Amino acid sequence: MAVDERKRCGWAGADPLMQAYHDEEWGRPVRDPRALWECLMLEGFQAGLAWITVLRKREAFRAAFANFEPTKVARFGEQDVLSLLQDPGIIRSRAKIEATIQGAGIYCEMAKQGEDFADFCWSFTQGQVVQGDGVSLPASTALSAQVSKELKRRGFKFVGPTIAYAWLQAVGIVNDHAVGCAWRGR
Repeated sequence: MAVDERKRCGWAGADPLMQAYHDEEWGRPVRDPRALWECLMLEGFQAGLAWITVLRKREAFRAAFANFEPTKVARFGEQDVLSLLQDPGIIRSRAKIEATIQGAGIYCEMAKQGEDFADFCWSFTQGQVVQGDGVSLPASTALSAQVSKELKRRGFKFVGPTIAYAWLQAVGIVNDHAVGCAWRGR
């Protein structure tokens, strides 16, 4: 079936970039720790904005943040922050930039302690994908509140229950593809 003939979740709209994101990434289970962390950081940059804004800037974010390699980002200092604040390709929020650097440090500390970030992320659902009902699309859930609380306890920023839920959906820990969407059963 051609891409334009497939039934998608309504939020994918008509924007080709959003459609490609829906078709190729959103809701697909991610098990790679670095990729999970990257998505969590990008979701944090989305706070207060539309996801399409972040999606359009994603490649610039990757260039600016050393391809989201936590060991590299954790070494960023004040000069790096000042440089990032001048980068028109990304969302230039000091708080979000500093939260990403701090998040890299937390990721690295977890690894140093022998805790795999992917195992941590998937531990909330015992490694299983949670199936949404395919009808409602909540802003947050008890699961996202639990994940948010633990992320905050560890020191992550921009990880409230709404951001945590968007992230859980994006990385496929929660499958919220709509009933009738060609990707629901995948």
